[in-house]
Amino acid sequence: MSPAARNRLLRLLTRLAISGVAFVIFAAHIAGTPRFEILDRIENYLYDARIRITMPGTVDERIVIIDIDERSQLRLGQWPWPRATLAELVDTLFDDYHVSVLGLDVLFAEEGRDDGNDVFAESLIARDVVTGFVFKDFVGDNEPRTIGALPAPIIRRADIEQVTVPFVSAAGYTGNLAALQENAIDGGFFDAPLIDSDGVFRRAPLVQAYNGDLYPSLALATARVALGTPGVGLDFAANPDGLMRGVDLESFVLGDRHIPVNEQVAIFIPYRGPQESFPYIPAVDVLDGSAPPDMLEGRIALLGASAAGLLDLRSTPVGQRYIGVEAHANLIAGLMDGVIRRQPAYSAGLEVVLLLLVAVAMALLLPRLGPLSALSLIAGIFVASMAFNFWMWSSLMLVVPLASILSYTIVAALLHLTYGFFIEQRNKRHLSQIFGQYIPPSLVEEIDTSGAEVSLEGETREMSVLFSDVRSFTTISEGLDARELTHLMNEFLTPVTRAIQEHRGTIDKYMGDCVMAFWGAPLDDEEHARHALLSAFDMLSAVTSLDDEFERKGWPKIRVGVGISSGDMNVGNMGSEFRVAYTVMGDTVNLGSRLEGLTKQYGVDIIVSTRTEELVPEFAFRELDLVRVKGKNEPVAIYEPLGLATELDANTARDLEDYVSALQAYRHGHFDLAEENFSELKERRPEPLYTVYLDRIGAFRREPPADDWDGVFDHLSK
Repeated sequence: MSPAARNRLLRLLTRLAISGVAFVIFAAHIAGTPRFEILDRIENYLYDARIRITMPGTVDERIVIIDIDERSQLRLGQWPWPRATLAELVDTLFDDYHVSVLGLDVLFAEEGRDDGNDVFAESLIARDVVTGFVFKDFVGDNEPRTIGALPAPIIRRADIEQVTVPFVSAAGYTGNLAALQENAIDGGFFDAPLIDSDGVFRRAPLVQAYNGDLYPSLALATARVALGTPGVGLDFAANPDGLMRGVDLESFVLGDRHIPVNEQVAIFIPYRGPQESFPYIPAVDVLDGSAPPDMLEGRIALLGASAAGLLDLRSTPVGQRYIGVEAHANLIAGLMDGVIRRQPAYSAGLEVVLLLLVAVAMALLLPRLGPLSALSLIAGIFVASMAFNFWMWSSLMLVVPLASILSYTIVAALLHLTYGFFIEQRNKRHLSQIFGQYIPPSLVEEIDTSGAEVSLEGETREMSVLFSDVRSFTTISEGLDARELTHLMNEFLTPVTRAIQEHRGTIDKYMGDCVMAFWGAPLDDEEHARHALLSAFDMLSAVTSLDDEFERKGWPKIRVGVGISSGDMNVGNMGSEFRVAYTVMGDTVNLGSRLEGLTKQYGVDIIVSTRTEELVPEFAFRELDLVRVKGKNEPVAIYEPLGLATELDANTARDLEDYVSALQAYRHGHFDLAEENFSELKERRPEPLYTVYLDRIGAFRREPPADDWDGVFDHLSK
């Protein structure tokens, strides 16, 4: 075998090993040993997202919630209400509003404070009222095991003696008063024993076991009464040994309905929407007869509480503070409609198969692909996995875990890409070495990761160039010895350079106290003008922040002028056979240098060209002048950036408006009006710019401009 073939085989085996190790770890999670909490959290998030995406979002008017709300408590008193009031509520619901079934998501374990217990109990006779009670999974030493009475079990112990199902089992219960339970048609538990580890109520058991008997949930009991009390049972898959085990449990039989359940006889709650997906009617409106009859006649009614003080709130996939009685309403609707999703017994096997397919595909295909194609493959696996899973969710009503596939794709991709970067992508590091001497590390990294095509050859691009120069540098340098001057320049240039590189700029050169930088090469930058301008503002701020430290060291304060020019320029490696530099050249570059020199004459910190002003429309600018700079025959407008237009204060905006008027008067030769306006502006804010124009007006009075004067001022020096 040739060395090249041996290397290819070694790389392939390494890729397979990477995929294999990651596959074993994730397959172990699917098998349950060990179980990684972070994957469970991701799975819960993805389950909740699918619920929110596919929930109908409509109001189900078949089930109405009789609400113990704040307004009802204000009228009727704090809960619990007198039993006579509750009896009147039951009578009104059945006699006046003709509800079909009434489920009670409240508990009556103690005698009422009034003498209306018998009246309340009598109101339940011969009516389809389903009471609610609570099972306890733990009973303390000083706590009674049982309180009140239970309804008849839905399935008795004798009927399930051959069944080995891990039912949710109760250690005790708190039921209703015996007289109430005896007169009710049925009863069901409303506790939630299967809250997930993150505290979210996603699944609910249809039954719980107590002393070997099975008792229904409030939702199951209410739905069963509404459907005419059909027979119930457990449906198991056929097994050669004839045993009925939890792993073989397929559905809970409710008449002709087969409700898909897991091994604990639990179902996924089919939330149909956010809170108030079912009509709410305040209990007081029922009692005073103001509730709309058409909202209640023939409907299933659930008595429950939304009042904050009663704390019947639960965290659900569709809301963090979801009223508990509405969760029961969702369950009842799902049971009646048969829209319960199921997680099939083969879901773990399907997960492993899909995981294996992804692992093999990534091991075989990633080495053959470039960076962008590899990202496309990873994105394709993501999209395909989610689409297939969503199809099973929506069309087949199956809940198949998704987190392991998506997480494996990310982890395996990171491992493969890391291996490829360090072992197989030396050419990228070579490219970094070439360009590292020209551009900031962030752009080098972007070239590495993006695989963007870059070139050292000369070309013409629209770019922005910046020149920055220290004011009165000669005076500063004369007051310091060589060693101090070196330290001062180092401390000055460091934050200035940082300001340029943080906004994607390329340092062209340092020329004593002058810094030259450009934007738009070697990588294209559509926002080159904006980045250059932001860099200029950061440079000014960085220089000002040095004042205290320089004063402490006995150094003079530094101030800089900045010129920015945007437009077409030549960029590339330029020089001789002995030395080359990656730089920019052209009229646009020369203009940038001239603009920096003009900052001192106009008394401003930054001057930009017309094209720069056009490319950054979100900033407010003040047109300083129309000038003809040395080396150019055509006049150019120059501007001072004032900041973001949306952040301009009222005084500055007013001054800018008055300044524009003064400038127009000046250019039209209306010198009296211009002088008056500039003088008023100078009184408000004595800026050097106003003095410049007042001096010019004074000169024009002594020697008027020519008749064909075009308002342009000639700057003959650099």
